[in-house]
Amino acid sequence: QVQLVESGGGLVQAGGSLRLSCAASGRTFSSYIMGWFRQAPGKEREFVAAISWSGGRTYYADSVKGRFTISRDNAKNTVYLQTNSLGPEDTAVYYCAASSRTSWGTRRALEYDYWGQGTQVTVSS
Repeated sequence: QVQLVESGGGLVQAGGSLRLSCAASGRTFSSYIMGWFRQAPGKEREFVAAISWSGGRTYYADSVKGRFTISRDNAKNTVYLQTNSLGPEDTAVYYCAASSRTSWGTRRALEYDYWGQGTQVTVSS
């Protein structure tokens, strides 16, 4: 079992930045692919970014590529999402998730086994 707790969300003006964090407890953190998803009101949950077990590989949704950066610190059992150049379209609840898959390259929510409770990001125009 893995417990995930997000933090760092809030209200920011368009063009601003936030750094989201997700602290994990439980089984070995480095054995999981970690991902970030988001869900806006009235929309389905969508993939944002993923990072491999050691952090050597990352994968982004086209909508955030070049603006968001995912990273992880396995010594601290924490994954981060640095969000820059935020726009109103980035307003959503952001969730971190852990996948026990042994092969790289997943962006489907169904492939993630554990989820945090989410942190709200609101971008004002």
